[in-house]
Amino acid sequence: MIDLEKQNELLKLAAEARDRSYSPYSHYAVGAALLTKDGVVYQGCNIENASYTPTVCAERSAFFKAIFDGVREFTAIAVIGSGESPAYPCGVCRQVMAEFCDGDFAVITSNCDGSCVIAETLDQIMPHRFGPKDLL
Repeated sequence: MIDLEKQNELLKLAAEARDRSYSPYSHYAVGAALLTKDGVVYQGCNIENASYTPTVCAERSAFFKAIFDGVREFTAIAVIGSGESPAYPCGVCRQVMAEFCDGDFAVITSNCDGSCVIAETLDQIMPHRFGPKDLL
């Protein structure tokens, strides 16, 4: 896991990213801050679409920005939503994490005001995941 100071920094950056959300349909804004093993942070937000299927989550938005830049090693992600409960990654986002992250990858979730923060590992939120190692 990462230290509390870094966790708080990531949550702050996730909250900033949430402000860029395009969520006119659900009105549920989500921001993410993805920490690479090199210490670089990629921010992402959810981007909705009227036909729903093209909608992308904040977590995948951050991952895809990093992957486009050639980054393949990650340490942690913080996710903060606009609701009263912590914003957990959806199944699709968890599968993207499983593609690029080890089981000790930190997943930090928070509610809208930061009063409820939960820090877990990818192993904890997706214990029997399918990843690239399963294809070898």
